[in-house]
Amino acid sequence: MIERMLKIAGYRAVMAENGARAVEVAQQAQPALILMDMGLPIMNGWDATSTIKRLPETQHIPVIALTAYALTEDRERCFAAGCDDYETKPIEFPRLLSKIRRLLQPAAARA
Repeated sequence: MIERMLKIAGYRAVMAENGARAVEVAQQAQPALILMDMGLPIMNGWDATSTIKRLPETQHIPVIALTAYALTEDRERCFAAGCDDYETKPIEFPRLLSKIRRLLQPAAARA
């Protein structure tokens, strides 16, 4: 559903079925932004984000955590893994879209 909503909003999405594949896709596709489901199989979203943020070729890519984990500790864990923002499920698409637009602005405009 998020993929369809992103397409309607004018974005192109590349999907990964698990965290390990998300790291590979990030390296290959070099997306402008990553929406990371934290509950992915094989490699969870925390580990995938940490890996993406450690790799020189992908560390610049902003990551928004998408998660049903809504406690303060969960939010802190997402940021500790390297996420640039956080959105709880169920996703409120207008709010998510606002976060996407903000993170896609040049860094100078966000400061």
